[in-house]
Amino acid sequence: MRYLQRCAVTNFPAPPKADDLTLLDSLATAVLAIDGAMRIRYLNNAAEQLLGISARKAVGQRLTRALTIPDALFARIRDAVESSQPFTDRQVSVEPHGQDPQIVDLYLSPFRIGKTDQGLILEVTVIDRPLRIARDEAILTQQEHARSLLRGLAHEIKNPLGGLRGAAQLLDKQLPNAELGEYTNIIIREADRLQNLIDRMLGPTSRPKQDAVNLHEVLEHVRKIIIAGACDGIQVRFDYDPSIPECLTDRDRLIQVILNIAGNALQALGTAGKIVFRSRVVSNFTIGGARHSLVACLQIHDNGPGVPDALIDQIFYPMVTGTDHGTGLGLSIAQSIMNQLGGLIECNSEPGNTTFTVLIPLEIP
Repeated sequence: MRYLQRCAVTNFPAPPKADDLTLLDSLATAVLAIDGAMRIRYLNNAAEQLLGISARKAVGQRLTRALTIPDALFARIRDAVESSQPFTDRQVSVEPHGQDPQIVDLYLSPFRIGKTDQGLILEVTVIDRPLRIARDEAILTQQEHARSLLRGLAHEIKNPLGGLRGAAQLLDKQLPNAELGEYTNIIIREADRLQNLIDRMLGPTSRPKQDAVNLHEVLEHVRKIIIAGACDGIQVRFDYDPSIPECLTDRDRLIQVILNIAGNALQALGTAGKIVFRSRVVSNFTIGGARHSLVACLQIHDNGPGVPDALIDQIFYPMVTGTDHGTGLGLSIAQSIMNQLGGLIECNSEPGNTTFTVLIPLEIP
């Protein structure tokens, strides 16, 4: 803290000594010091990463030039500077300039700059990651519970269904009139249809392959299928990160996942709109409690009406659909496949902005 004390007697900090900042720079929490004019006087390494700006550029700037803060929160910060009263605000959305919004907890403590001026120490803890991990774990838990129920239900249905089909076949052989065979054929066909429906609900049961797969080839394969089935008023674009390497996964199953999601987007748009296939890569990412050094984010974005609020927490359950003619199996099967591949599907949706993100660990061959 000697470094912050030295800030009090100079307009802006002099180059710090290494031992002055060892403690603050080793923190995962972002720490900023601002003066009464709301200018940044100091920030540690975690704050540099949060704001996406170096300390050399940030020091001397007003806080609002580096971070977009809700007006109500900004007013509270100004009041805290003037009254020298600390406060805490949790789960606040802030937006580092040029970056996506972050959900953070804020802790503000006053400190004196010189003999008269007051300043604030801001501790900013990003909680997006813990919230996302908790949400992902909830999705995986729900998916496993749903699969357990389906397995039990499938067992209870398949046995009598097989008996029903067998009895219809035996009855067909005993019928005195061949024309009556049409009725037994209906029983057999409907029994087979129910059997196929149950198998689809359970998803693939064999072990996935482990082949070297070009993820962009998969995306382009699906994109061309969507283009072929799209109306003239629908634009199908792409935005790829060319640095993503090949990874070990099951190509056919991954195609099925992307196709199910993109097909839903196309259906949601109707006759006009835009679909964007996007790829990105993130490092040190956690999926279902397992941390991966590299994870590919394959996104399908559309500007359709969005997922209804009543369904957003249930869309990966089987038989849940927002359309009159949907089966409600596509997303459930896609999520099951991604679980088998060690990945996950996430959804963020609001009217005009829906994004499904397929997260898959980059197991490089």
